[in-house]
Amino acid sequence: MCDKGFGFEMAQSMMNKRVMRVRVRNAMMFAMACCIGFAGGCADIKQAKSEQLIQKGDKLLDESDLQSALAEFDAASQLTPQLAVAHSRKGVVYRRMGDYEQAIDSFAEAVRLDPKSYFDTINLAQLYHFTHRMFDAIEAYLHACDLKPDDFDANLNLGVCYQQVDDPIQAAERFQKAVSIDPDRMDAYVNLGVAYDRLGKYYEAIDAYKKALERDSHQPLVMVNLAQTYMNQDRFKIAKKALEQAIVMDPSLAASHEAMGLCLFRMRDYDAARSSYQKALSINPRMPKALTGLGCLEMFRAIDNVPNARRELAMEYWHRSLELDTNQPIVRRLIKKYKQPTKAPDAVLLGDAGSGD
Repeated sequence: MCDKGFGFEMAQSMMNKRVMRVRVRNAMMFAMACCIGFAGGCADIKQAKSEQLIQKGDKLLDESDLQSALAEFDAASQLTPQLAVAHSRKGVVYRRMGDYEQAIDSFAEAVRLDPKSYFDTINLAQLYHFTHRMFDAIEAYLHACDLKPDDFDANLNLGVCYQQVDDPIQAAERFQKAVSIDPDRMDAYVNLGVAYDRLGKYYEAIDAYKKALERDSHQPLVMVNLAQTYMNQDRFKIAKKALEQAIVMDPSLAASHEAMGLCLFRMRDYDAARSSYQKALSINPRMPKALTGLGCLEMFRAIDNVPNARRELAMEYWHRSLELDTNQPIVRRLIKKYKQPTKAPDAVLLGDAGSGD
């Protein structure tokens, strides 16, 4: 009996210990659940508070109280760092303040947190573009185009970036896409014409410029681009007609007179070319091509018995041209070649006149 009772008591004791362990475990699990619930509740409270701060900031932003709005958005981003919209709103304020580096940082963080946000992505791309961070801009515009493949502005601006980093092939592809999205936008055709011209696709460039002019005929700069493409084909007579139209549209546009000077030079009408270059410089003294052209005209006159004053004047024009645009290797070669008295220069810079149309 004693052994049996002792065994029963032992079993009862072990059972009680098991029950106690279960109770302790359950209590711990309950405590953990309470902690998780509390943490979740805190997160919800923080989220709600951040949303209230953003709403207050939006109201201040609508009232153009940028500093106060920024304070609200910054508080929201500090309270809930993973809330993309808080960083996005900070980017908007910084952009309006003109603090582009801070705006870039804010939009970049918003995109990191929410990669599918087109608004933040396109703003980031535009800011990179505006601050001349071209390859960053290209990456961001590509992301924007992935999010919205048929967005006109994203494709157009991406093409402009490619143009600016000297990639006319990629530029042309994006401008073609932009044209397909909105065939009525003149700017897409103009940019497409520039890309084709740089690729040596002159007939395609002419077609693009003409389509641009069909959409807005009063565009003297487009007429200048068209004329320059004609000149690339040695079609000087038709180029001259296009430039005459551009000058009629806007007599104060220096680029039209400068291009006319080049056209007339290539047609060997040197006196008229000089007048056009001088007219361009009277409108805008900082036109390197006009100065280069005048230098060539003066050097042509500096032959044999003509006083060295002409040569010195030509050198002065060329040096002034280089001061405005240092990336002119042909002008540097002309200076080196004709520094000492010799025969008149060939048409190495402005080319031989063609028969033209």
